Amino acid sequence: MAESVWQKERNEACAERHELTIERMKQMAVEQMKTVRFQPYFEEMAMFMLELESVRKKVEDGSFEMLSLEKMQEMNRILYADILPKRYEGSYANPVRAVKILGEEYGQLLSFLYAELRGGIPYAFENRKDYLTILNELLVEVYTCFEEELPEVKNVREILYWYASDYSDVFLTDRIEEQLYPEYSFAADIICEADLDDVRYLYRFGEYITENELGTARHLQSLPQETLQKMADVYTEGYRIGFVNTGKDLSKKSVVNIRYSLGFERVVRLAIENFRKMGLKPVIYRVASSVITKREQFKIGFYGAVANPQYDYDHRSDQALFMDKRYIERKLDVLKNVYEKNQEQAAQMAGPAVMEIFGEKPFSPEAKAEAPSYTEAQRNLNLLYDSKSGQITNQYIKGEERSFTIIAYPIPEIGAQYREIFDAVIRINTLDAKLYGKVQQTMIDALDQGEYVHILGKNGNLTDLKVQLYKLGNPERETIFENCVADVNIPVGEVFTSPVLEGTNGTLFVSKVYLNGLQFRNLKITFQDGMIADYTCTNFESEEENKKYISDNVLHNHQTLPLGEFAIGTNTTAYVTGKKYQIEDKMPILIAEKTGPHFAVGDTCYSWSEDIKVYNPDGKEIVARDNSVSVLRKEDVGKAYFQCHTDITIPYEELEEISVVTKTGKNIILLRDGRFVLPGTEVLNEPLDEM
Repeated sequence: MAESVWQKERNEACAERHELTIERMKQMAVEQMKTVRFQPYFEEMAMFMLELESVRKKVEDGSFEMLSLEKMQEMNRILYADILPKRYEGSYANPVRAVKILGEEYGQLLSFLYAELRGGIPYAFENRKDYLTILNELLVEVYTCFEEELPEVKNVREILYWYASDYSDVFLTDRIEEQLYPEYSFAADIICEADLDDVRYLYRFGEYITENELGTARHLQSLPQETLQKMADVYTEGYRIGFVNTGKDLSKKSVVNIRYSLGFERVVRLAIENFRKMGLKPVIYRVASSVITKREQFKIGFYGAVANPQYDYDHRSDQALFMDKRYIERKLDVLKNVYEKNQEQAAQMAGPAVMEIFGEKPFSPEAKAEAPSYTEAQRNLNLLYDSKSGQITNQYIKGEERSFTIIAYPIPEIGAQYREIFDAVIRINTLDAKLYGKVQQTMIDALDQGEYVHILGKNGNLTDLKVQLYKLGNPERETIFENCVADVNIPVGEVFTSPVLEGTNGTLFVSKVYLNGLQFRNLKITFQDGMIADYTCTNFESEEENKKYISDNVLHNHQTLPLGEFAIGTNTTAYVTGKKYQIEDKMPILIAEKTGPHFAVGDTCYSWSEDIKVYNPDGKEIVARDNSVSVLRKEDVGKAYFQCHTDITIPYEELEEISVVTKTGKNIILLRDGRFVLPGTEVLNEPLDEM
């Protein structure tokens, strides 16, 4: 792939520094250290960086393109072998092993350093001498501290601190600009130009590649062109309709952010062409790999296989090793300055179009005392950064002007019936929106009469929750619930609202659920006036660990969160598909949320655009867009938003009843014993009858 002008200039500017660091790596790999205990670590780090340089040179001179599939696969395995589950126990990337060999404080710092160096893999494939030079220089600086005698821990920590702080100017600036400018899109060039019949193209991205990515690419090769086009059309049309339904002007925008997992390039290529016809060019940026730019273990952007989710989980809080107020302020200053400099381009961003995958082996992490964790003060700083960065981003990429779409497909790991499941998901994603719209409107007409909704569990499900509803001022023109058909949130199948927090009380329970890729067992959340008052689960032996797990991964370190959304899923076809193929535990929340009532903790579905009027197909305005927390944006925006929205679904079989209670005390039953009983919604039971 040809070097871009800006990349070539950067590589030339750092060429001399780069060669010096490579020579130093070669010396480090063989010379003797007086601090003998640390020598194996630094030898291994130097050899790893030399391996990256070898890859970079092959990319630069074009010889990588000439390698056989087997050679590419071998190179891919070598780069990721050290963190794969079978070898992770003995890796310095594992904080447990690093602490055991190198001591608690040195071990944590040097394990983080290794993780940061491993983040250089993509830079080798993008031929980024500048970034690799920065990492090499960091390693040399830390090595020099240990070369003659053990340094003070604070000195090592300061080196890592100033690396992250100083290079925020580079890493964070580039990260933002590659989210705004189509010409910086490394991935888009591969997608549009590569021979997709030759699966070797997958290895050009520099991501970890498994049978999931290869199997997906080969499966798409086998599908008729009309099927691929249908998949692309559903994806892009949902995006377009999202602008239409919310009254936003897509013609003002020129950039769309495509996020997907490797293997789906045939569909993405067609989607790029569809977007081009809408006047949109793609930005397709990689999942962040540096502590400076990544957001814990969450993956935002394009990526290949996750080599080891435990590795990602162990390093999710690495910045806790050095984070302080000055560092957070530094990052916010960079963020503000970059957006200000690029404000005209930022205004062109239409929003993300996301293609998710599902089917991976469920992951329940191990909590490790050796892994870095935030202090209370650091948690507050992290929350401050999330809040302030969200406000800055929304200032330049305005919520009231952007939209999104999201769709999901299975990967081969889902099981032997992968092809059948894939076909079933295509059907789910293309269900008759008009039929669902009509049935869901019947349900909304009943819900609009209500004062509150009562949700009651059964068969061991402890849910007993009262959700307070918005009071309509003009029922002839207003409605409480949105009739969600196949637009931004594919597939069809839900009605949702922002509940009134005051009066929303009770217990939400689900026996097993996967949230953001993590398993939760017997998750129990108690609400008082719409805010989380208590929570627990049974993932770990100690209650303290269970609460911390939920605090870290559901509350995202907030002391509490509001119930930002209440919805009733109506996609019984998706529910039956999950049961038929026994993949309920692998269904993504995007589909799972349509298979029962779901409850989102955090921001509302209308966050950052509550003042934009939204209408249902019947012409009524959806007026329940705010709650008593989100409305605080009018006084202090920092108190209104939490930068998170986590959906928790109760499956139909765990439901005794969902009923609407009116002001007069009338009880309108919507679901009983997991079946729809409201007149006019019985058609939703037809897939259930086929089970």
